[in-house]
Amino acid sequence: MTGLFVSFEGVDGVGKTTQVEKLRDYLASRGYEVVVTREPGGTALGKAIRRMLLHGVAAGSAVAGTSADAGNSAADIAPRAEALLFAADRAQHVAEVIRPALDRGAVVITDRYLDSSLAYQSGGRELTAADIRNLSLWATDRLLPDRTYLLDMDPSASHARLRHSADRMESAGDGFQTRTRQAFLDLAAAEPGRFCVIDAARPIESVWASILHDIDGVLPQAADATAPAGKAGVDGGQGGAR
Repeated sequence: MTGLFVSFEGVDGVGKTTQVEKLRDYLASRGYEVVVTREPGGTALGKAIRRMLLHGVAAGSAVAGTSADAGNSAADIAPRAEALLFAADRAQHVAEVIRPALDRGAVVITDRYLDSSLAYQSGGRELTAADIRNLSLWATDRLLPDRTYLLDMDPSASHARLRHSADRMESAGDGFQTRTRQAFLDLAAAEPGRFCVIDAARPIESVWASILHDIDGVLPQAADATAPAGKAGVDGGQGGAR
């Protein structure tokens, strides 16, 4: 594996999408092949899983003879089922998008990865952190990012930035979001070599300046593998998910 793998994490509304785009443009301007993707939803299978995870499943839709009732209410997703869905999305994501790009020397930038499962499912949903981590490591064959940018901000302030209707995860309540933020900070404290924690309450350009200062120190470590080679390619996609 020869490329560079970068992930962005944080609670909803901290500005991950904006910073992902800035990093993509900067790396492309330097001649790197850049693959931008996201979780959940970085593959065709992932998009189907994403719809279930963020918007729920119509109650009764899987029961024979109840089609008339489908869509009248949303069935809740059990915490363990939710964790397995995220792991399934991640396994396909790595196999179809991330590993092939890294193998050819690209820089892969993902909007959310394994740490979101750890923060949201074990921190927010109160499942066992070890089980969530082991499940994700098994699903990805132990692939971790080279650098993870944690954009940190008080959830009550970050949610005020959201410009779309709250999805299933975003509407889980203040207590859930506060636990999730703390879980992210605990993950960063446990792996300081991989994480770079950035105060996302600052202006966009200030946040970007911090990322730019750090990425220039990370890129030389993979210079031989991701050396600029002609016009950059940009693949994948990212949006306003969490």
